[in-house]
Amino acid sequence: MNIDIRTLIGESTAYDKKQMLEVKRPKSWLKSVSAFANGEGGMLIFGISDDNQVVGLADAEGDAERISEEVKSKLDPVPAINLEYKEIDGKKLVQIQVYPGQETPYYYIGDKQRIAFVRVGNESVTADRMQLKSLVLKGSGRTYDSLPSNYRFEDMAFSKLKSVHYKRLQRSFEDNEFVSWGIVDENAKLTNAGALLADESPIRQSRIFCTRWNGLDMTNGLGEAIDDVELEGCIIGQLQDAVSFVRNNSRRKWWKENDYREELPDYPERAVTEAIANAIIHRDYMLMGSEIHIDMYDDRLEIYSPGGMLDGKLIQQLNPLTVPSKRRNPLLADFFSRLGLMERRGSGMKKIIDSYKRFERRSNYHIPEFQSNASEFHVVLWNLNYVSDSIIYEKEFQKDVIGMGKEFLKGNNKFRKEFLKAQRMIYKMISANPGITIAEMAVNIGVSDRQVRKYIKRMTDMKFIVRDGGRKNGVWKIIDGDYEDFFDRI
Repeated sequence: MNIDIRTLIGESTAYDKKQMLEVKRPKSWLKSVSAFANGEGGMLIFGISDDNQVVGLADAEGDAERISEEVKSKLDPVPAINLEYKEIDGKKLVQIQVYPGQETPYYYIGDKQRIAFVRVGNESVTADRMQLKSLVLKGSGRTYDSLPSNYRFEDMAFSKLKSVHYKRLQRSFEDNEFVSWGIVDENAKLTNAGALLADESPIRQSRIFCTRWNGLDMTNGLGEAIDDVELEGCIIGQLQDAVSFVRNNSRRKWWKENDYREELPDYPERAVTEAIANAIIHRDYMLMGSEIHIDMYDDRLEIYSPGGMLDGKLIQQLNPLTVPSKRRNPLLADFFSRLGLMERRGSGMKKIIDSYKRFERRSNYHIPEFQSNASEFHVVLWNLNYVSDSIIYEKEFQKDVIGMGKEFLKGNNKFRKEFLKAQRMIYKMISANPGITIAEMAVNIGVSDRQVRKYIKRMTDMKFIVRDGGRKNGVWKIIDGDYEDFFDRI
């Protein structure tokens, strides 16, 4: 492999260096071989000092033989490598190209230890329990979403998947597609992907916690959260509900062009949708007790997703416009792709950035930000309408909130939060069963029939829902375009 070593000098995820072969401390460099084999491959070069100077090796040929023997005797299984000599300015180096392995995990065995390493940024670190579990799955050719779940297919309903499938593809979802989509495996077992797509998904860590905070952080003393909700159930419905949460807690302004008026939202909906969809699809569902969080502040929207980049790279060290997609949950990615909710190619971050670029002439324009580490991925979307005086923003926010009347916003904040929570539950119930009764709604929400009638009247007055037909034989319809037309807009 003809690679200019000078272009690699300076450690990165796919490159490491050593000044010399530490014969008595083979773990000091074999851990990088293990990490590269467990990841996307990489290169280790001997004869480069810590300050990136080419110092060469006194006995390159002898060192190469020792390297080969140590790899064979202290790594299990033995990874595929290519060992070469290089010469720069008359100084001899040894270069090891480590190829990504198919039989992960690749363990270092020595010093009475058996350890697998992974690459995180420019370091080779011990794989933790969850990373080791992922490596075992990778070595067996499986992913979390393809594994059989602990739940029975016949106990699940998939009305949300079927309705969105019809809306997006204009055809019914056939029974044989449960297998072809990977919702059930070849043994008719419900997969984890299938459990995540079920109407009442039993996978607790798939939830999304959404909060609209009052101010610029969680502890600025301006009072309790303006709105908060815990989303669960079908992950496709969660995407719709999460985007709706952001819209309900945002405002719109307009600017004038020569011959038309252009809308200026707090956050471009395309960017919000892509960021949340990416969080749902690419998160690590094996991290128990860790869910997606969407936190809205006056000046920004933050999305936290469990699980760093699959190849161990740090997104802040890369160009997000050219990062290739590594799919942790390929079945989920395929579902969203088939429904046209995302492209097969990994262009999500590019779409997020491009959605903001059309507003770059705004004085308060900030490009979206991405940060990751071994176990987390963060996206920050900046509020296009934010002004430095948060009090002014809060007044304008309450005046311009999408879909909310002034009288409603002047009401008690506790009632507002209760209403918004009930509104989301009512939407969900109507989507699943348009003929649902007031009494059934009351049981599901946990309030009285009288309270549900109050919610229904307000939603009817605000033209969010309508009753089609009589009291006994009629059905409910959602006419809130911001919510119901979501799958037509994306």
